[in-house]
Amino acid sequence: MQSPRIGAMPFWIHSLSYPRYSVKRNTYTIIMTLALAATPFAVRADISHQRMVMEHGAQVMPFDQKQAMHMFLPSATGGIVEIVVHDMNPTQIALVRSHLLQEAAMFTRGDYSDPAYIHGKTMPGLARLASAASRVTVRYFETPAGAAITLASADREIVSAIHQWLAAQQQDHSSSQTMNHCGMAM
Repeated sequence: MQSPRIGAMPFWIHSLSYPRYSVKRNTYTIIMTLALAATPFAVRADISHQRMVMEHGAQVMPFDQKQAMHMFLPSATGGIVEIVVHDMNPTQIALVRSHLLQEAAMFTRGDYSDPAYIHGKTMPGLARLASAASRVTVRYFETPAGAAITLASADREIVSAIHQWLAAQQQDHSSSQTMNHCGMAM
């Protein structure tokens, strides 16, 4: 009699008539088939969302998005939204500055309608930020190549909402543009 191989499965596992194996195999096959079938839809949804972000962004932002880079940086008390013009074009810098100055005024009032239009009304942190305007300090400042807005709060829940809101935007902008600043890859 031949000894079994080490790690070999019992003969009945290989048998299609073994009911438990058959159920497991069929369940596995169904799950894998559904997962593979859903993949193209997820990719299409992501491409569709990126197209929407670019189209809506062009309607809201007066500067050329291809000549600028958005950065969304969390901090201990909130975060920073910064837009930097790649080639230091003075016209584009002026457009970025006017846009962010207007956005800062809107954010101070709890009006986040422009980011909601660009990224979708269900973006993480958005509802909390809009309802907590009195507890969010918004500041605008100019940078050599553009402008920035800081959002800060002493409330940990609001800081968390700011972080979620920044991360959602960073994800959308990072996948729709080249992270490049003044010719240096970022």
